[in-house]
Amino acid sequence: MNDAAVKKLALSNFWVAFIAFILACFMGEYQVLERSGLFPPLESAPVYFASVSTHGVLMAYVLTTFFIMGFGYFTAATSLKRPIWNIKLAWTGFAVTLFGVVLAAIPLLTGRASVLYTFYPPIHAHYIFYIGAALLVVGSWMWCYIMIMMMKQWKQDNPGEPVPLAMFATVANAFLWLWTSAGVAMEVVFQLIPFALGWMDTIDPGLARTLFAWTLHPIVYFWLIPAYIAFYVFVPKQAGGYLFSDEMARAAFIVLVVFSLPIGFHHLYMDPEQAAGWKMLHGFGTFVVTLPTFITGFTVIASMEIAARLRGGKGLLSWIGSLPWTNPMVLAIILSLLMLIFGGFGGIVNASYAMNAMIHNTAWVPGHFHLIFAGTTVIMYFAIAYYLWPIMTGKALFSKKMALVQLWTWFIGMTILTTPWHILGLLGQPRRISSVEYNSILTLAWEPYEFAMIVGGLVLLGSACVFIYILVMTQFKSTESFSGEVEYASTYHPVKNLPEFLNDFTLWNKVIAGLMALSFAIPILQFFFMDTHGSSPWGY
Repeated sequence: MNDAAVKKLALSNFWVAFIAFILACFMGEYQVLERSGLFPPLESAPVYFASVSTHGVLMAYVLTTFFIMGFGYFTAATSLKRPIWNIKLAWTGFAVTLFGVVLAAIPLLTGRASVLYTFYPPIHAHYIFYIGAALLVVGSWMWCYIMIMMMKQWKQDNPGEPVPLAMFATVANAFLWLWTSAGVAMEVVFQLIPFALGWMDTIDPGLARTLFAWTLHPIVYFWLIPAYIAFYVFVPKQAGGYLFSDEMARAAFIVLVVFSLPIGFHHLYMDPEQAAGWKMLHGFGTFVVTLPTFITGFTVIASMEIAARLRGGKGLLSWIGSLPWTNPMVLAIILSLLMLIFGGFGGIVNASYAMNAMIHNTAWVPGHFHLIFAGTTVIMYFAIAYYLWPIMTGKALFSKKMALVQLWTWFIGMTILTTPWHILGLLGQPRRISSVEYNSILTLAWEPYEFAMIVGGLVLLGSACVFIYILVMTQFKSTESFSGEVEYASTYHPVKNLPEFLNDFTLWNKVIAGLMALSFAIPILQFFFMDTHGSSPWGY
């Protein structure tokens, strides 16, 4: 294995991801300042929506895609102990994806793509934005192909052997992304690009929203799976123990992939284009996908308890104090799970039809979204970076204490930011607005929460800057060398034999195909067999 080549490839992807992240953080703080109404000189609807759109794209697509690709390459090479299959294709995918980001950034930053990260028509952006988004997806598909080929070749060379859990989960994520990105790819290629180029006079928003719903919820698990990988393969070892069950971990990833795909219509509960029966079907599926979260919670907490008791922990719950809280990976998972508990509760509310009707399109939704994504998921991205940076750069982490402070401040800032959002949602504040000033006595109750969000945003921005500072100082200024390698957790009971359905995805891809046909075939085909009302373009 060419360690230098893999490290260079992974670091290049990571740096693009984290540069996008810090830029988005500055935009996020501007947004809470602007929409609060407390700083009139900052108020500008065009600037606000350009900022929100760029912030969403940088966080949801650029940070995640490049982080997942970099993490996937490094995980594949180290867990399988072999070089990256077709590293030229890997660099080609990196270049195509980065070029797509640059293309999309031009209309975003010039106010010609202020369509938010969901880019729902009939609001439309400049066609360059859609072409850039399409290239980002195409480049990421190259990563998916490489991951699948590496697992296939490893299995051919090691017949009957369990695929290392880290690689199994990475390939699960690759298949998830191939399946889920197909929906938005069809929307962009067959609807949005022709619409933006003027080749179509009208567009069917119902079909567009249905195709985007194909992608909208499963993409959350595409972002989340790297955090779950760290839960299973890094945390038990860093805590000083063992993974409770390899088989349960594999089952969790399989259920996550299979049932996260056919459930997008709970985002369309308030939309008229789909019938109630289809929404109910997707609603049931949404609750099924909570199962892998419960499996993960049980397995990971059991693994941490094993570690704590090996370290001398006693009692029903007092063993928690015996965990190595000064280890960034261990601290991160504790904080991540806390945010997952509260964010998961919000997700159950969103998935429940009656309660969804109450909070739909209110500030509750971005509160939930940020708690799950920017909280539960991104804090584990930090921990993974802190763990891998010394290994990839050959230099010791610049400051472990500063890393711990950064993780705590991110958790505190996210709590301060998202709690008011949830409350404001219950108070009826709409989302996707640039101003909350309605000259109404009813909106006076919003002001304290707007101020709290500003404070939370400032804490988060400071924490983000500290994170980037630590990475820069580690790679370019640290004088202490580091020679360690990635340490993957061993299972409490070693896995010797696995049934093929826990070691391969052939069966599960067939199951997914059937479920997707059941959940989406008629809802999509109906648009081609009935009269629908097109919408004229509205945008920049």
